Amino acid sequence: MGISLSMGNQVNMSVKIKAVSKAIPQYSRPTDEILPFLDGWLNGQEDRFVRKVKKIFENAAVDKRYSMLSPEEIFTTPSFEDRNKIYMREGIKLGTKCLGDALSKASWEPKEIDYLITVSCTGIMIPSLDAYLINILNLRNDVVRLPVTEMGCAAGVSGIIYAKNFLKANPGKRAAVVAVESPMATFQTHDFSMVNIVSAAIFGDGAACVLLSSHEDDEGPEVLAEEMYHFYHAEKMMGFDLTNTGLRMVLDIEVPNVIEKHFPAIVHPFLAKHNLTINDIDHLIFHPGGKKIIQIVESLFLELDKNIDDTKEVLRLYGNMSSATIIYVLERFMDAKPSSGERGLMLSFGPGFSAQSILLQW
Repeated sequence: MGISLSMGNQVNMSVKIKAVSKAIPQYSRPTDEILPFLDGWLNGQEDRFVRKVKKIFENAAVDKRYSMLSPEEIFTTPSFEDRNKIYMREGIKLGTKCLGDALSKASWEPKEIDYLITVSCTGIMIPSLDAYLINILNLRNDVVRLPVTEMGCAAGVSGIIYAKNFLKANPGKRAAVVAVESPMATFQTHDFSMVNIVSAAIFGDGAACVLLSSHEDDEGPEVLAEEMYHFYHAEKMMGFDLTNTGLRMVLDIEVPNVIEKHFPAIVHPFLAKHNLTINDIDHLIFHPGGKKIIQIVESLFLELDKNIDDTKEVLRLYGNMSSATIIYVLERFMDAKPSSGERGLMLSFGPGFSAQSILLQW
């Protein structure tokens, strides 16, 4: 983009989160209304197994799920092609809405976006979502594009990190991160494994957008620092297998325990690098991966006299929407307008296996 700057400008340049928005799909069902669909799907299975599956849904700490697919389509449309067409069609709609709403919140024009990042892992779209957003919202034709795929639940944080680094090097510029996910499109109708069932119980669909800026006139919490922490030899713990019927969830039962084991090494050294401890953090903006992960992380935070109530509430209201979910949590804090000087710690986990952190200050 022909931008040059001195090292002095780079050091002093701050990057701030200007606005956050979300967009929810057209279909939704509370948990008790999903149970009859389970009866049809599990027809012919042993009664004890059916009761176990229903109990998993009832105990998932998710009261309601949204979906790009209707409940009938989820349980009766096994074709990867058909599901992916829905993912594309509805994903473009939701991405357009949440980016448009965020621009309105920020009072920005579409052509003020210099850098556009789209993140998703639950479908395949080539050209990627950002190409459609440029045309629909009439963004500039020299906007820098970065589609981020295959990073799972961590990609919402990843996108913010990439945007921050771009803006840090480019004063006076603005970026948008758009996350669109449809885990419901990955449900396998012929798979009665616990992984398929547990993922269906905890996941939902959704989209979200974060606007960031290195423009001196824009206000919002500053992105002070970021870090990615990679777990060695843990590639098989989380992700998707690409099968003839679509993306099949991979989710190791040991994920919560591995997070618990590594948690001190993820959080405390990161904060120490910036002369902080967990006591200096006012707000915990944590990705709601699922009930078990929340319980383990909550117990660790409670020992430190912190809570993740907003994380639990997002899981209850929407389920885990992969990369978009932590942005829903972030929006709750943005709307609450924390006091000047208060700090927030964003933390999300994803395939790789990895943890990704961001330090914010209002």
